[in-house]
Amino acid sequence: MGRGRVQMKRIENPVHRQVTFCKRRAGLLKKAKELSVLCDAEIGVVIFSAHGKLYELATKGTMQELIERYGKYTGGPPADEPMVEPM
Repeated sequence: MGRGRVQMKRIENPVHRQVTFCKRRAGLLKKAKELSVLCDAEIGVVIFSAHGKLYELATKGTMQELIERYGKYTGGPPADEPMVEPM
């Protein structure tokens, strides 16, 4: 017998919500790394927590390089104009 489905709704208890966020964030980043290795894909993941904390993953190079490359493909600003401010 397997686990039941998790109903997709906001978790009201802030402690439970934070624990779930940490576990799911770790799982998402792990899956992104696995996909990158298995398929030789360049992957960028950006996550902002409910408190505004930034979590990011760029599998090849830096997030800045990945965002600039994305901008070139989508017709974003020229490469000499940074899309994001350095941290």
